[in-house]
Amino acid sequence: MTSVPINVPGGADRCLVMGVVNVTPDSFSDGGMWFDEAVAIRHGLDLVGEGADIVDVGGESTRPGAARVSLEEELARVVPVVRALSSQGVVVSVDTMRAEVARAAVEAGAKIVNDVSGGLADPEMPRVVAETGVTYVVMHWRGHSRDMQSRAVYQDVVAEVCAELSKRVDLVLAEGVTEAQIVLDPGLGFAKNAEHNWAVLAGIPTLAELGYPLLIGASRKRFLGRLLAGPDGTPRPFDRSDDATTAVTALAAHAGAWCVRVHKVAPNADAVRVAAAWKRAGAGR
Repeated sequence: MTSVPINVPGGADRCLVMGVVNVTPDSFSDGGMWFDEAVAIRHGLDLVGEGADIVDVGGESTRPGAARVSLEEELARVVPVVRALSSQGVVVSVDTMRAEVARAAVEAGAKIVNDVSGGLADPEMPRVVAETGVTYVVMHWRGHSRDMQSRAVYQDVVAEVCAELSKRVDLVLAEGVTEAQIVLDPGLGFAKNAEHNWAVLAGIPTLAELGYPLLIGASRKRFLGRLLAGPDGTPRPFDRSDDATTAVTALAAHAGAWCVRVHKVAPNADAVRVAAAWKRAGAGR
């Protein structure tokens, strides 16, 4: 597997944990809670204190149906938070589809660009990543939030996700991004229904055969709430699916995920350590 140039103390022998800071008023799981700049910074530091190896800062909601914000608004939301956290030694990822936001965030200290579009939303993004040399998360994506669920049509979701990610990798490599910079994300919930998401999770070993580290972002997504629906069929609220998220984290880490992206860090930080101990014990038999 390709190595990733992220220096995280204690993370060499286990799956990493990426904590989420949504500097937005409308994110699906915690809309508005961290919209204030000072509150967002404090939350990022709290996540590190709970065990986050990386803090992912985003200023644009990607929930189904979400409208895009302006470039200026996204920059105003993201850059001050990235700068403040980076200045305190936090390994920061910027969650953006815009090359200009990525460049500004890297200049403010971000070490990772987490692009849910994999370079499709902004063709300048791979060039910015190549020039800056940061780690680049290339996610499987079929379109913007406003209509992505209409594109959730597959014959074999794992095979098609692998093929489409491979194509994206070839294109970003052609723009100068190196293999050592690339992390892949299969895009749970993006142009995928519940059945597709479960198949993708079960297919982590197959996805790993692409040869790149894998980021898994299942935290608080709708397919978990639907799995845990009450007797009347009402899905469990987003913030009450954290236990299920932790279970997915343990299984994904054991299956070979490089990192998990989560909203509630502490239990997931425990889960990746449990998975690592389990794998070590199995390797020693």
